Amino acid sequence: MDKKRLRYPVIVEGKYDKIKLDSIFDARIYVSGGFGIFNSKERQALFERIAKGGVILLTDSDGGGVQIRSFLRSILPPDRIYNAYIPSIAGKEKRKQRASRSGMLGVEGMSREVIERALAPFIVGDGEDGSDDGVKAKSAQEMLTTIDFFRDGLTGADGSGVKRDALCELLGLPPGMSAKALLEAINLISDREEYTRLVGEL
Repeated sequence: MDKKRLRYPVIVEGKYDKIKLDSIFDARIYVSGGFGIFNSKERQALFERIAKGGVILLTDSDGGGVQIRSFLRSILPPDRIYNAYIPSIAGKEKRKQRASRSGMLGVEGMSREVIERALAPFIVGDGEDGSDDGVKAKSAQEMLTTIDFFRDGLTGADGSGVKRDALCELLGLPPGMSAKALLEAINLISDREEYTRLVGEL
């Protein structure tokens, strides 16, 4: 099976995450080394150089993954970061004797279909050379805004967090996402029509 190409390099947490992505995509995959990135000035400098042309962050959906993503976002140029997310799925990777502390599968434990869905916005189509600067653009009318979220009770209301978590589950995104992060993710992986349909199911 031919590997699909990704428009940008990807930063993942560990070597097994890299092995998983390497089996699916033709792309440059970099390993943060988990929490080791916090103290590795050399790796931080490498990622800063890589990010100048755009970089995808794909971490686990547990607390550790959230911390690592947050740290990388703090040191890399915000306009060059593209976030991709995996859903929270309970389970244990085959190579491990016991489940992780969170009891959730990491990137390495996701199916090919889940990984491809998470990175679908960044796959280079047939005939593309991958050299353009950005993912497929949406018009201003297509883009969801904080006004949509406020109107639909996803921010600024009692129970907004619970409602966002329910929407995350429908979209295959991890729970606990902030309104800003969820809005960014929806504009990347979905559209206004699907959003409206899913909100109606909440």
